[in-house]
Amino acid sequence: MSTTKKIVVTSGDGIGPDVSEQAVQVMQAVALRFDLQLELSEHPVGGIAYDLTGTPLPDETLDACKAADAILLGAVGGPKWEPLDFSVRPERGLLKLRSELQLYANLRPAVIYGDLVDASTLKREVVEGTNIMVIRELTGGIYFGQPRGVTTENGERTGRNTLVYSESEIQRIAKVGFETAQKRSNRLTSVDKANVLETTELWRNVVVELSRDYPDVELNHMYVDNAAMQLIRDPKQFDTVVTTNLFGDILSDAAAMLTGSIGMLPSASVGGDIGLYEPVHGSAPDIAGQDKANPLATILSVGMMFRYSFDLTEADELIQKAVVQTIETHRTGDIMSEGKTLVGCQQMGDLVLKALESL
Repeated sequence: MSTTKKIVVTSGDGIGPDVSEQAVQVMQAVALRFDLQLELSEHPVGGIAYDLTGTPLPDETLDACKAADAILLGAVGGPKWEPLDFSVRPERGLLKLRSELQLYANLRPAVIYGDLVDASTLKREVVEGTNIMVIRELTGGIYFGQPRGVTTENGERTGRNTLVYSESEIQRIAKVGFETAQKRSNRLTSVDKANVLETTELWRNVVVELSRDYPDVELNHMYVDNAAMQLIRDPKQFDTVVTTNLFGDILSDAAAMLTGSIGMLPSASVGGDIGLYEPVHGSAPDIAGQDKANPLATILSVGMMFRYSFDLTEADELIQKAVVQTIETHRTGDIMSEGKTLVGCQQMGDLVLKALESL
């Protein structure tokens, strides 16, 4: 008997609708294969939502997301909305959505698929075989701490953001780190700045205390500046990485570029009852609607949805195989290399569908 899952698609801004359309096609094909019924609904978030309703996260969208089994997000933001007040910029809608759904853990794999190693800006011998999972704390830290804002003090403007983490917030994200490491190679790197920031000194202490519950996991610590350097120098030393919201935001993008293109990297935001899945890349408004975007990160995000929200690991592996098979011969512009055939966003999606049929 088939199972029905409610999926909210929030295509967002820029290339979001372009890549989401291709990902939804793949989602539907794989669901059919695994006897899963999908109930899809589209709701606005980000800049397009502001244009329609005056807010980047309308109540209707939030309510639909809370009633869903999973959410697929395209991308949000763009120069068009940068002049807006900070409180209603597209990114605020996404931050509120993460907070409302208690999505405190962001899983960002950085994997080199197939022969894409040649698309990396680093030497083959440095990046070949890279397979890193960056776990970023997502609902705390400097992005959410109070007090915050810009005030006038002593006759000049002063900006203030507060880095704050409670023990329980650190414990729950570290737990995700240890449990993820157990499913990979039992190695966990915790990244902090404990030599300068008291907040991350607490982070390190809590992670060490929790490590006693995971004696099978090899734990090491690294300051964030060294971690950034080591990612470029020797990325294969890393397996599972857990870190704060700000450090994770930066390091996961750096890890993404090891693989050749940020257009290849999916992500999963989990922690509450409902998972949110999105590509790591931005909205790229300069190529929106031109059939130039790379949909593979969003397609791979669908794979993570099957794995983490629906417990269908096999479906995720099937999608990854289809992507690897496709890029052996065809590439979008961002990952193009000699000897491959250049295709657009829609054709890339169609080719992945074709590869799925052959597997």
